[in-house]
Amino acid sequence: MIARIAMAAAAAAGLSAGPALAASGPFFSLRNTDFIVLLAFLVFVGILLYFRVPSAVAKLLDKRAETIKADIAEARRLRDEAQDIYAGYERRQREVKGQAADIVANAKREAMAQAEKAKLDLQRSIERRLAAAQDQIASAENDAVRAVRDRAVQVAVAAATDILGRQMGAQDRAAGIDRAIDDVARHLN
Repeated sequence: MIARIAMAAAAAAGLSAGPALAASGPFFSLRNTDFIVLLAFLVFVGILLYFRVPSAVAKLLDKRAETIKADIAEARRLRDEAQDIYAGYERRQREVKGQAADIVANAKREAMAQAEKAKLDLQRSIERRLAAAQDQIASAENDAVRAVRDRAVQVAVAAATDILGRQMGAQDRAAGIDRAIDDVARHLN
């Protein structure tokens, strides 16, 4: 097709170069340079058409066009794939942000629960220590009361011994000891 267009262009150029444009003499003379140039051009175009150069050039151009189309299609495919990957990353980033927010919220809840538990444990420990301190205080009071009673009994026995020792004689003492032994025997039986 390109060959036909080239041939038509050459014929039109030959017809438009009329005798008015000739350098000197008749146009169809081998001495006219314009005619020689026209003949050389037509021979050159003929050789090109004979060896089918325009179709080879057209094939090369078509092949190059196909390559460019394939490259464009590949570029579009890669762009679409990149957009899909980018969208996937954005989606994943949103999911990760949501998960991070959930983790932070969960950590806060757990920290609050642990703080409450520690507070309750501390309160129980304080209550146990207070109860133990109160038990120790009660035990110390009982020991003190017992010690005071024991001392009071010792003082009373010493005072009674002293008073009785002054008032009684040896026979009265022996009789008092016998009575005490009889009282103890009665209480034990």
